[in-house]
Amino acid sequence: MNAYPGLLSPITIRGRTFRNRVFSSAHAPGYAVDGLPGERYQAYHEAKARGGIGLTMFGGSSNVSRDSGSIYGQIYVGNDRVIPAFRELSSRVHRHGAGLMCQITHMGRRTTWDSGDWLPTRGPSAFRDPAHHSVPYALSSREIARIVRDFGDAARRCREGGLDGVEILASTHLVGQFLSPLSNDRRDAYGGDLSNRARFLFEVLEACRTSAGDDILVSVRFNADESNENGLAAEEGIAIARMIGRHGVADIVNVNGAYGGTDMGLTETMPGMAWPVAPYIELAGRVREASGLVTLQAARLADPATADWAVSQGYVDMAGMTRPHMADPDIINKLARGEAERIRPCVGAGYCLDRIYGGRDVLCQHNVSTGRESWLGPEIARAAVPGRAVVVGGGPAGMEAARVLALRGHAVTLFEAATRPGGQILLAAAASWRRDMIGIVDWLAGEVDHAGVDVRTGVFVEGDDVARLDADIVIVATGGVPETGLAESGGEHVMTVWDALATGRRPTGHVVITDVTGGHGALSLADTLAGSADNLTFVTADRHAGRALGVQNVPVYLRNLASAGAAILTDRALVGVNRQGNRFVARLRHAYTRRIEDLDADMVIADSGVRSVSDVFDDLRDRSANLGEVDHEALVAIAPQKLMANAEGTFRLFRIGDALAPRDIHAALLDANRLCRVL
Repeated sequence: MNAYPGLLSPITIRGRTFRNRVFSSAHAPGYAVDGLPGERYQAYHEAKARGGIGLTMFGGSSNVSRDSGSIYGQIYVGNDRVIPAFRELSSRVHRHGAGLMCQITHMGRRTTWDSGDWLPTRGPSAFRDPAHHSVPYALSSREIARIVRDFGDAARRCREGGLDGVEILASTHLVGQFLSPLSNDRRDAYGGDLSNRARFLFEVLEACRTSAGDDILVSVRFNADESNENGLAAEEGIAIARMIGRHGVADIVNVNGAYGGTDMGLTETMPGMAWPVAPYIELAGRVREASGLVTLQAARLADPATADWAVSQGYVDMAGMTRPHMADPDIINKLARGEAERIRPCVGAGYCLDRIYGGRDVLCQHNVSTGRESWLGPEIARAAVPGRAVVVGGGPAGMEAARVLALRGHAVTLFEAATRPGGQILLAAAASWRRDMIGIVDWLAGEVDHAGVDVRTGVFVEGDDVARLDADIVIVATGGVPETGLAESGGEHVMTVWDALATGRRPTGHVVITDVTGGHGALSLADTLAGSADNLTFVTADRHAGRALGVQNVPVYLRNLASAGAAILTDRALVGVNRQGNRFVARLRHAYTRRIEDLDADMVIADSGVRSVSDVFDDLRDRSANLGEVDHEALVAIAPQKLMANAEGTFRLFRIGDALAPRDIHAALLDANRLCRVL
């Protein structure tokens, strides 16, 4: 019996049949080379097609014109040199039975003028872009006509590239800037009432249909409710949907919620774990009813059950599972095999999006094969001569090492000192809205069990214990502990963020939380305690809170702290804590003036970073065949480790994750995966 009848049923649009109702929405993963989708880009989408997806859209924000500045490594569809690459990608996706569409756009004011070709930004009106701070000039009617032609030419290239369709991105880009009163105060035929503001959209639609022909699909992705003062309200968004349906050119509407023109708005447009599932699904349902068109949405349809519900209840015709397919491109195949419990979940951490909007390539926080499909795919080959492996430490690095080694055919024993595996992720999941982080631990634990690893929790082992186990491979993944030595005095009066999260204590009075890492730890604790503390002050050594994070996470923290009335002090580091009766004085040094400032507090909590724990590794190093050394050329090339420096050593020894150097979850998993897949 099909447990997901809505999701796994086929759908036909303009004569093209897609095998199921799941799609991956267009995004710019930062893999394009010179404006073209090369091998890495193509392998990324081919993996989704191989995994059973119905439709994968690519080319997020692909630029149709030279004067649409690329700042996220987008594809350039402004000339014919893109066609051969499109044909190659189309062939690779279609041979696995999936559909393929490309998103095209003109950025308008939503870009910068001081990169690439250094062309000024442009828009309907000369309103400053709140995200990139550029001030555009207002387009002339002749320029508008030229850009309309550029859209048509881009659509033709998509058809000649063998694609199934093209999607016009309106949301906050040039087409959307014409639609929104936030960016359009023109007094000509392209401004004023909604029909005039929509004129540019319909000219673009007609150009795309005329140039690409009747047999290609045309989609419009737009904000149906900007949820912003003076922006498009839902009533106008529904009216736009109705106009698109009556216009008769578009086949598909793809519905966004919120206004992505600010940091907070961008976070709301692409909601993560701080939001409930499917926050804009009712809006999509209203658009579907008004337009009469095939309706799509991708906004935290994070799991198959939610996506199936959205389709089955008639809110959408196809459900976007974009980030879930970054976490696991084999979702559909696993559902078909009855292995839903083995799907690697998207936990909504926003690691992928923080990287995109930080100008880096897309990576999934806990699937290290994503974006590395050509050289670090999910398939693990069995070892020619399986042996015995011991893994010390059951955090993410240790569990991934155990999983991969077991898939290689080794007999694996994992020792974890705590009563439950998970390491620092257990603490992360204890904080405010980050509870879904536990999905990483649950998936790894399930896969380790499925692979037959002997997991021994509540067991503390030392070097001598490991040496007696007669192992061929020893992996040390003992993680780290909180750094406590940064305060010059009074460190005994400071609680660590780890201890505060682990105890679940909710202090009252004035709580001071200091941070030198710029990461989640101190911010998530501040967010958790803001509602219970009478007064909370967050102190960061950086120029702003959350320096190491991005737009998917920082705005949520800042909103919540501001709502709770918390104070934020920047550019200050904790140098000491003095006790005064039952209270404390936190001594802070300003980074620029070097002045010492005192803050009275009832409790001082600090995140001073992590210090590696390597005792087991240090004990075993001289007894190992490789003296604990790694051939980094081989590691990066995913080649076997052949270093042998000690003829008397009976096992090979490696250190991974925070036990090697404190970093993040992705780094820990990558350490484990690329090393252990060739051991």
